[in-house]
Amino acid sequence: MAPSAMSHWTKALSEAQPVPYWLDDPGRPHPEPALTGVETCDLLVVGGGYSGLWTALNAKERDPERDVVLLEGREVGWAASGRNGGFCAASLTHGLPNGLTRWPDEIHRLEELGARNLDEIEKAVARHDLDCDFERTGEIDVATETYQARELRHWYEELQEKGLADGVEFLDADAVREQVASPTFEAGLWDRRGVAMLNPAKLVWGLKRACLRLGVRVYENTPALDLRSYGAGMAVRTPYGSVRSRKVALGTNIFPNLVKRVRAYTVPVYDYALMTEPLSAQQLASIGWKNRQGLGDSANQFHYFRLSADNRILWGGYDAVYQYGGRVRAEYDDRPETYAKLAGHFFTCFPQLEGVRFTHAWGGAIDTCSRFSAFYGTAHHGKVAYAAGYTGLGVGATRFGADVMLDLLAGESTERTSLEMVRKKPLPFPPEPFAWTGIALTKWSLARADSHGGRRNLWLRTMDKLGLGFDS
Repeated sequence: MAPSAMSHWTKALSEAQPVPYWLDDPGRPHPEPALTGVETCDLLVVGGGYSGLWTALNAKERDPERDVVLLEGREVGWAASGRNGGFCAASLTHGLPNGLTRWPDEIHRLEELGARNLDEIEKAVARHDLDCDFERTGEIDVATETYQARELRHWYEELQEKGLADGVEFLDADAVREQVASPTFEAGLWDRRGVAMLNPAKLVWGLKRACLRLGVRVYENTPALDLRSYGAGMAVRTPYGSVRSRKVALGTNIFPNLVKRVRAYTVPVYDYALMTEPLSAQQLASIGWKNRQGLGDSANQFHYFRLSADNRILWGGYDAVYQYGGRVRAEYDDRPETYAKLAGHFFTCFPQLEGVRFTHAWGGAIDTCSRFSAFYGTAHHGKVAYAAGYTGLGVGATRFGADVMLDLLAGESTERTSLEMVRKKPLPFPPEPFAWTGIALTKWSLARADSHGGRRNLWLRTMDKLGLGFDS
């Protein structure tokens, strides 16, 4: 990247605030008080992101008399649930290609359950009046290279052969640019019903209000310090008190799981995003985008981008940064070198938007696992359940994970708990320095494949055979 080009692109970042756009909202609710003293309940939920909130809400909807407590270490939605791209996908498997590769015998059922889950989210938005800018506009996977266009067409033909192409449409270069005008787009695959756009922070805050209305006792700024058996149930210690509960659901995801053996299955990966100022009517007309779909490109190091309710463009992805030792620290949330890279990519995609400024630039950790999609389990003789490893696609899948945890805690055999995806776990990550070395080599190989017509080297082919991976 030439210095003059770097200066040209990064000028748009000069006034960007290093905070998540969604959380920079004057309507942000005040946190609930911290827990002091001893509480007892039927179900304790640990974690105030989507996993925990859906679990608490669904538990009360299943049984309004169930006594539910939710603990959040800081404020509800402050982490990944409040700062993501706002893509709410039906897929439970981190996309159909990943699901078809890993669970080919179950894929039709997984797709059906995922579609049903997204329908239930849409119904919950209406039922609980969750004011979160929910728009079921779908998503287009776009090709920006000739080989990617060819692969998209072949993939679409495979979906048709397997009876998985319902609601999916292949777009050639003219058709995709008619939807969104970028000179870089060579083809697209439009999933018309399988993805909704929403404001992620408003969804979190709406779920919190719904939980409170149904009688869930929510305690914020209350980290769960440890978990142990207590009589016939469990006890969780907090800084100023404790909770004794018959059952516990853990929705802490990237943060250290209270069941220590689960920790080896996830690593933290840092993802970054930019948000533009609102586009003028003229700017919006220059790129089309009348149908407001979410978009993502087809490279291994991919971007995701979408319109907000006030016609800003969120532009994120590409870099996926793993810190040695799996450290999660606040200083990693801000990465100017990635912002500069993303700004350059943005104006390459939309040169007609030259002069647009970015108002927000932010990052944060997500939990990834070696199979890219969530895994589930129980501990303490079935009194504790957990779900983790959503790998950046948890806005929708966490609701399904909440139902899985509730099924497991109830000891019920259901359509969900019978899935191989639910019954089996991914391979754990190795200890350091092997984890860092393997991830670094994988990232280098993915970038190399992107610049060599998608050709995967021996390392990537070996990882594919082992069912391991790492994605941007």
